[in-house]
Amino acid sequence: MITSMTGFGRGESSSDGYQVTVEVKTLNSRYLDISVRMPQSIQDKEIQLKECVQKNLSRGKVNLNINVDRTETAGPDIKLNEELVKSYSSILRNLRSVGNIDEPVTVRDLLQFNDIFETRKEGEEEVRIIWNCTNSALETALKNLNTMRRKEGQELKSDLSNLINGISKLLDEVIELSDKRAPEIREKLQTRIQKMITEEQVDADRMEMEIALLVDKMDINEEVIRLQSHLKFFLEALEADEPVGRRLNFLCQEINRELNTIGSKANDSKVAHHIVLGKEKLEQIREQVQNIE
Repeated sequence: MITSMTGFGRGESSSDGYQVTVEVKTLNSRYLDISVRMPQSIQDKEIQLKECVQKNLSRGKVNLNINVDRTETAGPDIKLNEELVKSYSSILRNLRSVGNIDEPVTVRDLLQFNDIFETRKEGEEEVRIIWNCTNSALETALKNLNTMRRKEGQELKSDLSNLINGISKLLDEVIELSDKRAPEIREKLQTRIQKMITEEQVDADRMEMEIALLVDKMDINEEVIRLQSHLKFFLEALEADEPVGRRLNFLCQEINRELNTIGSKANDSKVAHHIVLGKEKLEQIREQVQNIE
């Protein structure tokens, strides 16, 4: 199934006072490039997270964002540094005594020191809960991401099929035009041969070379057969159950090569017009293929 490289997926999971939200965004890229943003508590799990993504995606630039929130049932995520509070309180009392200050030390005075509160670090059990929630949320996010990517991939497949069939129809018209030109080509060949024969001295080698060059220059049969084959393989690749972006990109190069050769060999304005139309369709195909995994 054709899959787009661009997409977005979101997943959430909560347990025992923690809620984890995972967002996965993917963009076009030649290779699989994974970037992860996560809280400090699970920094050591980065490799496992990337391995999980690799099982689901083969190409694309992946931005993975993990956010952890504490719910109301979990209580505050800060705690009081009691030792600092005692130290600051002692300093303020000494200041009051030395300065002969009558006003008592209050809580407001202590709150002027920002470092009396510190972020509470999660214990092993809390880290385990966060990690389990992360795994669950990531699984959901990747599932939603791939659903979106496959849906877009089906639209790409439909567009590409229409464009390839369009090139195939143009090629049929080129073949018809070429067949109609066969008598004209034959007449030109006979004229050139007759001219060489009527010369005072006939160079047999030159005649053979001229005939070979003229025939080769005007015959597009081989190129037509190869182009038909590439178009067929392209349509078959669209039905494959594996990533085919690289294969389609290669086929685009081969299709372009045969179109160019046919255009230069045919030496006919009508054929050239059809080739231009074919290359316009191919350019659209190339743009679409860049977005396929």
